[in-house]
Amino acid sequence: MGVLAISLFLRAHQVPYQQIGLLSGLYALASALGGPALGRSVDKRGQPAVLIVAALGSGCGFGLLAVGGAGNLTVAAVAVALAGLLTPPLEPCLRSLWPGVLPSEGALAAAYSLDAALQEVIFVIGPLAVIGVIAVLGTAGALWVTALTSVGGTLAFVAAPPVRAWHGEPRTPHWAGPLRSAPLRVLLLSLLCVGVGLGALGIAAVAYGEHVHRAGMAGYLLGANAFGALLGGLAYGARSWPGTERRRIVVLMLGLAAGYWPLAIVAPPLATLVLGVLSGLFLAPVLACGFVIVGEVAPRGTVTEAFAWVVTTFLVGSSLGSALTGAVVQHSGVRVAFLLPGLAGTAAVACLAPSRHYARWPRREAPAVTRAGEGS
Repeated sequence: MGVLAISLFLRAHQVPYQQIGLLSGLYALASALGGPALGRSVDKRGQPAVLIVAALGSGCGFGLLAVGGAGNLTVAAVAVALAGLLTPPLEPCLRSLWPGVLPSEGALAAAYSLDAALQEVIFVIGPLAVIGVIAVLGTAGALWVTALTSVGGTLAFVAAPPVRAWHGEPRTPHWAGPLRSAPLRVLLLSLLCVGVGLGALGIAAVAYGEHVHRAGMAGYLLGANAFGALLGGLAYGARSWPGTERRRIVVLMLGLAAGYWPLAIVAPPLATLVLGVLSGLFLAPVLACGFVIVGEVAPRGTVTEAFAWVVTTFLVGSSLGSALTGAVVQHSGVRVAFLLPGLAGTAAVACLAPSRHYARWPRREAPAVTRAGEGS
C-alpha cells in the first residue's frame, strides 16, 4: 500500500511528477537499507520489541507526510525516509519462524510455497485497498490507513506465541553479517536478476497497454502474472519433490526464464494474458526454494538479516529493471522491452548453474525453537 498511497497523496496536492518519482524512490531506497539493519537487530534482541518500535516509527512517517508533507519537500522527504527505513521486517521474521513451528521438512517447504504464493495476493489487494480508502477518506486518509494497517498487523503478529518464544542463535560478530556466506551471495545475485525481470515486466506491461490501445491492459497482464505465480506456488507446495533445493532451484529458474521469452512475440491481448499466466508459474516455486536455501546457508545467528537481504535484493533489482526498461521502451519499443525479463531470468540461471561452492556448501540444521503451545 505504501508507495501507491504516497504517490497519490502527493499528486493530489499538485506535486510535480519529477518530485513524486524522487520521493517514491527515496521510500524504496530507505526500505531497502532499513530491512537488513532491522533484521540484524531482531537476530540480536528478538522480534517483538524491534517490530513494535519499527512499526510505530514507520507509522509516524506516514502521519508526518499526511499532516505536513504536501507543501514542504523537506518534510515530505523526511517523512517518506522514516516510513521506509522503519518498515517492520515482518516477512523475514515470519520466514525465520517457520523451521521452529513446523514438524517436518515437507511442511516447511509447503509453508514457504504458500508464503511465496500469498505474496502475489498481497500485491493485488494492497493497491486495490488504497483506491477503496481514497474513495471514502481521501488521499490523506489512505496514508493514515496504511500506517494503522502496518501497526495493527505488527501487533497481531507479535501476539503469536512463537514470535514471543523465538530467540536468535548465538552469533559470531562480523561486519558483513550473513553476507560473509559465499553461497548466500551467489543466491542473492541470482535473485537480484529475478527482481530485475519483475521490474522490467511491470514497465513492459505498461508499454504493451499503449501498444494495443487498451486502457487497463497493464493491470490485467500483471494480474495474470500474479495469478500464475499463485497457481505455481500452490501446485509446488502440494507435494514433495525429489532432489535437493539447491539443484532444484536451477531447474525452476530455467522454467521461469523460459516462461518470459514468449512474451516478446507481442501477441494479441487474449493470447498475451495466457502467456502472462505462464510467465508467473515458476516464480513462487523459485522463491520457496530460495527461502529454504537461505535458512541452510546463512551463518548461525543471522537468519532474519539474511531473509531481509532477500527483500532488499528484490527491491533493488526491481528498481534497476524498471529504470532500464523505461529507457529501452523509449528508444526501442515494446518488443525489445519484453526481451528483458527473459534475459534477466537467463542471467539468474547463469549465476547459479556454474557455482560449485554454492552446491557443495554444507547444510546447517535449523535451530530448535519452542513451538506454539509448548513450554519454554
